[in-house]
Amino acid sequence: MNTWEAFCEKWIPLLEMEMRMAVGEPAHPSERFFYGMLAYHLGWVDERFQPARYDAGKRIRPMLCLLACAACDGDPAQALPAAAAIELLHNFSLIHDDIQDRSETRRGRPTVWVLWGIPQAINAGDALFTIARQALWRLKARHVTLERILEVAQCFDAACLQLTQGQYLDLLFETAERVTVEEYLRMIRGKTAALLRAAVGIGARLAGHPPEDLEAFGEMLGMAFQIQDDLLGIWGDPAVTGKPVADDLRARKKTMPIVLAMERIPDFAERYRNPQIPVEVLIEDITRSGARAEAEAMVATFTQKALAALECADLRHPYWKVLRDLVQVMLSRVR
Repeated sequence: MNTWEAFCEKWIPLLEMEMRMAVGEPAHPSERFFYGMLAYHLGWVDERFQPARYDAGKRIRPMLCLLACAACDGDPAQALPAAAAIELLHNFSLIHDDIQDRSETRRGRPTVWVLWGIPQAINAGDALFTIARQALWRLKARHVTLERILEVAQCFDAACLQLTQGQYLDLLFETAERVTVEEYLRMIRGKTAALLRAAVGIGARLAGHPPEDLEAFGEMLGMAFQIQDDLLGIWGDPAVTGKPVADDLRARKKTMPIVLAMERIPDFAERYRNPQIPVEVLIEDITRSGARAEAEAMVATFTQKALAALECADLRHPYWKVLRDLVQVMLSRVR
């Protein structure tokens, strides 16, 4: 077992407990359905609201927060409420993303809006956002000063705004004729990288460590992570990813390989808009253009920038090596 796995084995159960306490339970039988939707999305119950344990993801973002705190010689236990808030915020965005993208499955299960309708799914997402915000105040019980809590909350809120701005651009790009690489990078800097940046930045702040270099590390890691996710959205194994093959192509989303193919193939933008062209043909076009190889090279470039920023952070606690190793864990994933 490597050190990242050992860290997760110790801290994920404690994170789950913190998240459950933050979400709470229904105070009245009429609220059972409301809390059931939240628990379902978080992977705690099945669609009949019976206790079950489904794949709820690797909890990468909250683990980054806890690990950054530990690497800065802080106490991860003190950061648990913030880590829970980060994961709840992430899940709020996933519920809304599924609605906006009309995604019918997530991690191999029907999405919340498919089971209970769009209005209730929006409500469930809003609830997770509010609960995430409330979870930050649980830091007080961990003996974090009010001044530090306000600093963390400011970082948290800024990341949330950047996240939604990034999602706005992502939706806008769906109807745009063309999207440049620079525009796409700006979008993922908000949609994906902002929350990873905040996760490590908050962990550093709670340990009393200057956050700037670690925030740069988180941002570059987020950029690499999203482009890797784009690659999996086209060439990933649906049996592993839990999503239908080439789901992004069917939705005609403009992910990095698509943006690159549009730059390389003169008529690809027009072909991509044509719903009559099978996704298999589009995949052949993208691969032949060299866009896949170029996207993979971009992942490598952002990864190196992340590692360079981590070196600049000059962390002395041995857990900094786990942060370094985590980069490879995240970017060698198959889902």
